[in-house]
Amino acid sequence: MRDREGMDGDRARNRSRAPLAAAATAAVLAVTALSIASCQDQGVQFWRKDAASNACPRPPSFTGPEFNAQETGLRYLRRAAFRGDFFAQLELGSRYSALRATDKNIEDPIESAVWYGMALANDQGYAPINRVDRGGLGGWKPLSRYDDCRAFERHVAYQRLDRLLGQMTREEQEEVRDRVVYVMSTQDAAGYRTLARLHDSLYGPFGEPADNREAREAWGGNGGNARQRGGGRGYRAATDLFQRNDVDAYLYNYLAVQTGDVGAYVLLKDFEQSSPGRSQYGRFVEAKARQWVPPFEFYPNKAPASGVPFSDESRPRGDAYEYALSRMSGELPFVHVGRALRYLGITENIATRPEDLSKRQVETLEAMLGHPMESRLSYLERVRAIQLAAINGSSEAQLVLAVMYSEGIGVPADYARAFHWYEEAAKQGSPEAKFALSTFFALGVAGVADQDKAEAVVQRIESALSGFGPSASRLQAVLAQVSRSQRR
Repeated sequence: MRDREGMDGDRARNRSRAPLAAAATAAVLAVTALSIASCQDQGVQFWRKDAASNACPRPPSFTGPEFNAQETGLRYLRRAAFRGDFFAQLELGSRYSALRATDKNIEDPIESAVWYGMALANDQGYAPINRVDRGGLGGWKPLSRYDDCRAFERHVAYQRLDRLLGQMTREEQEEVRDRVVYVMSTQDAAGYRTLARLHDSLYGPFGEPADNREAREAWGGNGGNARQRGGGRGYRAATDLFQRNDVDAYLYNYLAVQTGDVGAYVLLKDFEQSSPGRSQYGRFVEAKARQWVPPFEFYPNKAPASGVPFSDESRPRGDAYEYALSRMSGELPFVHVGRALRYLGITENIATRPEDLSKRQVETLEAMLGHPMESRLSYLERVRAIQLAAINGSSEAQLVLAVMYSEGIGVPADYARAFHWYEEAAKQGSPEAKFALSTFFALGVAGVADQDKAEAVVQRIESALSGFGPSASRLQAVLAQVSRSQRR
């Protein structure tokens, strides 16, 4: 009897434990499911341990030994990077960081940060190509290798850029930002649209969608308000490179429209309607856009310790650029190029014809510009010679460059840049530049210089006092008219 009662008690206890066991099993399954879901949500996060296997493969021309052909390799990469190649931009960031021992001689943190920033802003790095829904339990599907390796590359680029910028002064960070702005400005509407997104608070830190995984990681895990909410550490230096500003975002959208791009116009209207009050910036931004000029005439032509210059691979784009270059032969006397070359120390005398230059002299200019040594002075190199002399302080080259921008010779017509170089030449006492400025102020030029008769007279008087003939004769006519008025 007691045995039966004991058996019944054991059965009762087992029945009471069954729900507990089931609950425990369910809890374990739930935790497992959450773990799996977490891995899926993190995407590439959970398999990032092996960097070599996670990174996207590179062609041999990118990764092979190039110690004896380093400059050739850099030129190849820069050509591709200026044209928007995501992987070339990443590779330049790596090269200038000297991750390989053979690149130690070209190490340059500023240049490295520029190209990592360009890669992060490049939609080739985050636009879905073959993304697949990984689903929940039972919904596993093959990974999209291309999308995942690009995500990993952007994750690493954010880390490296943040580390580089965190070790820079504010002036160095501004240099990085200016170089990125310049490169973007050479890419026409697409570049301006990207710059607009870089300043738009509705996008991620580098213009990617705000819900992009790497964007959330960069902000600190909780989107744009992570720092206020106490989110993860994030990449503060990288996310602060471009400050959010509705005026700048509107400005770059407006500049994109000015290139004639129809899609840019649609995006501008979308921008105006995306947030209350944005449309009110229209007239203010229009005036600002007419005075906007890129930070540089061409990519900063510096002479690093390596001796490998930072070549500018932004080639002339479209019919307007080609036509402007074609006018160099018949409309700009070669003597101006010759004077620029002498100012740069390439020649001792002023060459008046291309034939007056030796092969060595042409190659010297090409080497300074980081161009292949073809021993033939192209129209673009003639323009670069004048620009290089102008930015190095030649008032004569500054005046010539201003005229080139005014007339659309060698470069497309750009009154904002023309006014800038007239001002630079006038600061050095050029009477011709002062006379040109007086004309700008007398007429008022499309918002670049508002009509200011008093300033026009001041500039004309200074030009005349400096001995410029046309200005002096105009001044005499004005004085004669004043004298007649007084006699009456």
